[in-house]
Amino acid sequence: MSVVINLTKDNFKDEVLSSDKPVLIDFWAPWCAPCRAVGPIVDEIAKEVQHAKVAKVNIDEQPSLAQSFGIMSIPTLLVVKEGKITKKVVGLRRKAEILAMIS
Repeated sequence: MSVVINLTKDNFKDEVLSSDKPVLIDFWAPWCAPCRAVGPIVDEIAKEVQHAKVAKVNIDEQPSLAQSFGIMSIPTLLVVKEGKITKKVVGLRRKAEILAMIS
């Protein structure tokens, strides 16, 4: 069982760029209603998957990370493999769609 990693500019390299697993990253903010809806789904996925890491970036607390990925709308979900973005979706998604991103 995995936990959701709270990404910061300080742990980003170790947790994402140096990861031997794909990393699902949820860019969100507490004031965003769709983000609050997708958050529990992302938390569930983190508990269920072993083959990927699951992380979140609060864009209010980590604006430089959001900016470095060109995040313009939230929620935005990215999958990063071997340091490269392999998938990106914007907006509320169902659990099956998010799981398919990391399968």
